[in-house]
Amino acid sequence: MGTVFSFDVRDRPTTAVREALDEAVGWLHHVDAVFSTYRRDSEISRIARGDITVSDCPPEVAEVLALCEAAAAATDGWFTHTPGGRLDPSGLVKGWATERASQILYDAGARNTCVNGGGDLQLRGEAAPGTPWRVGIAHPLRPGRILTVVTGRDLAVATSGTAERGHHILDPHTGLPAMGPASVTVTGRHLTHVDAYATALFAMGPAAARAWTRAHGGYQTLVVTSADDVWQSEHFPAADDKWRARGGT
Repeated sequence: MGTVFSFDVRDRPTTAVREALDEAVGWLHHVDAVFSTYRRDSEISRIARGDITVSDCPPEVAEVLALCEAAAAATDGWFTHTPGGRLDPSGLVKGWATERASQILYDAGARNTCVNGGGDLQLRGEAAPGTPWRVGIAHPLRPGRILTVVTGRDLAVATSGTAERGHHILDPHTGLPAMGPASVTVTGRHLTHVDAYATALFAMGPAAARAWTRAHGGYQTLVVTSADDVWQSEHFPAADDKWRARGGT
């Protein structure tokens, strides 16, 4: 998927967990083979060319496309899997694949894990007994600095912005690069949704992102504008000892 995945397992490394790690890695390679828009032989590329239909594909293709439709509806079309008129569900696939990899580990008995898909995380359980996970959020305008630290248990965290890849998110209504805020971080329970919503809220822009968050209580948001103004929703899970609204150390 053009990015790096990592697994942090805090449980005892049983044989079942080790086998689940192998299965999770195999799953991610399978997802890449099916959904990559860069591989001509992937099912998604073949659908886009009209060579096959969804009914000819593994069942997860229909599942992902249905999830994309639901995300589009939940964001009034600001999330799309047809940017510029071409089929590309990448805005949802990475989060969905990461969450599924996390579930594979959980089903094998690993209760305290962090699966990181290109900087977007599905967290389960705790980092240590009685200690929540702590996730540093990079400042999008100040390279090498941490804006805040998110803490929590059984949490998903996703960030969309321009710091790493420039203006790569398209405005679905114009087909042009979205000139949104510097970054949007969204937290919730499931990375499948959190990752897609972070992309949509970035495309919306700061004001609409704030309004959307207030209307969807299951998600919390941190927005950094291109002018370095910072807004966080009321229950955004930032650690008080690290929070620096103006980009502390």
